[in-house]
Amino acid sequence: MRNWLEYLPFITVATLVRALPRSIALSLGRRLGALGRLLQPKRVAITDDNLHQALPELSAEQRKVLIREVFANLGLGFIEMLRLDLFDGKNDLDRLFSVEGEEHLREAMAMQRGCILLTGHLGFWEAGNFVFPVLGLPTAVVAKPMRNPLVDAYFRRLRQSYGAYLIDSKKGARRIFKALQQNHAVGILMDQHIKKSEAVSVPFFGRPAHTTPIIAQIAIKHRVPIVPAFAYRNADDSYRVVISPPFMLEGEPSPENVYAATTRLTRCIEDGVREDLGQWFWVHRRWRSCCRSDHA
Repeated sequence: MRNWLEYLPFITVATLVRALPRSIALSLGRRLGALGRLLQPKRVAITDDNLHQALPELSAEQRKVLIREVFANLGLGFIEMLRLDLFDGKNDLDRLFSVEGEEHLREAMAMQRGCILLTGHLGFWEAGNFVFPVLGLPTAVVAKPMRNPLVDAYFRRLRQSYGAYLIDSKKGARRIFKALQQNHAVGILMDQHIKKSEAVSVPFFGRPAHTTPIIAQIAIKHRVPIVPAFAYRNADDSYRVVISPPFMLEGEPSPENVYAATTRLTRCIEDGVREDLGQWFWVHRRWRSCCRSDHA
């Protein structure tokens, strides 16, 4: 009953948002983000602290500007997610997206080992569910199921509407490996906090952050190419997808190599975030356990 009580207002809002013209829906998203900033002072405080700790060179006024951008982008992301299956295939890919570095992805896939699309909660991070299948690439995306199974099923349908498929992050290692064996691209958002027992602690914006080592372990052990890819929003509501050259993680999957590789992957995400600071998910308590445990 609780799931249904949450789902009914959600589906009502989703139906209304999907019925709006795209420009009006995105404008609404910005306003929702601004409203969220006013109604969630604790999240604003977390964002401000994250920015202060990660970028101490910024003034308080510069952080305020970034916080406004962060929440506007969160509102946009919510609207984009609700409308994810409304893109008109190749027509909208050409009209709304510029794809820089497609040849890098083709190069990685030509190795016949699949590839890991390394990304994070940056910009329009759900775009991979649309862009890569429309480019003709078999694509899997690793995602954590949502708490409400009704909402989760709704978003699962949207994410898989262009041919991508989802891998449950809670039990994903085997399915990731299977997808790679089939020469599929596997999108992985590797910028979330992981509990200490399952993590290695590597630098992220100069601070230790608990990070999954599984991606490095798979890539090293099975010689899988890594392709960093990010989708940034443009001011005119179009998108810029930036795909970097593939690279391999060398050596054996020893603890030392896995740590070094995870550090390198995390640095790739940090570099992506620094391209547009206001488009990253700064409201997430990315460093919370590391900060506690390192000073315990």
